This record gives sequence, C-alpha cells and structure tokens, in this order.
Amino acid sequence: MHYLVEYLTKLGTMLYPWLGEIASAMVACLVFTFGVDVNRWLRRRLGARGFIMRTLIFILLNAFGYGLLIVLASPWLARQMAHMPALWLLLLVVATFMVVGVWAQRNQQS
Repeated sequence: MHYLVEYLTKLGTMLYPWLGEIASAMVACLVFTFGVDVNRWLRRRLGARGFIMRTLIFILLNAFGYGLLIVLASPWLARQMAHMPALWLLLLVVATFMVVGVWAQRNQQS
C-alpha cells in the first residue's frame, strides 16, 4: 500500500507545472457541461422576447459570460490547487474529470 501511495504522489507532483492548463480544462469542461442547462433555462425564460433581444442575450452570455468565467476562475482554481498535497491533487483532477464525464454522458452531451 505504501508503494501505491508513493507512486500516486509522484504522479501528482508531475501535475504542478501544468496547473494553469488543468484548471482551464476543468473550468471549460464545467462551463460546457452545465452551460447547456443554463442556455436551455435561459431559452425558456426569454421565449416571449424578440429575436434580436434573445440573440443579443445569447451572445452576451456565451461570448462574454462564459469566457469571462473561464478567464477569471481558471487562475483562481490553479492557485487553490497549488496548495494541495500532490496525492490529493491527483485524486481531485481524476475525480473531477470523471464526474464531469459521467454527468455529460448521462445528459447525452458528449
């Protein structure tokens, strides 16, 4: 068991130089997965509005809202993950992508 923990810790240590990219991928996957639900909810709420208003809101949300969320949340998430022990970092990264993948698969988004 000690060897397994040691091996996983070494793998986790290899992630530290890539935290910016990993955090961006995590946030982008979450935005992509949950953005479908947000867009669906917004479409229902804006159904009575005019075409131009719906299109403008859609563009603002997708281009600026989601983009801004990715740009601002990714560095923050990378800083938070930089403080984690290597073993827990590895487990967090694997678990996050697994959960997002399962969620997307169950909602037929992949």
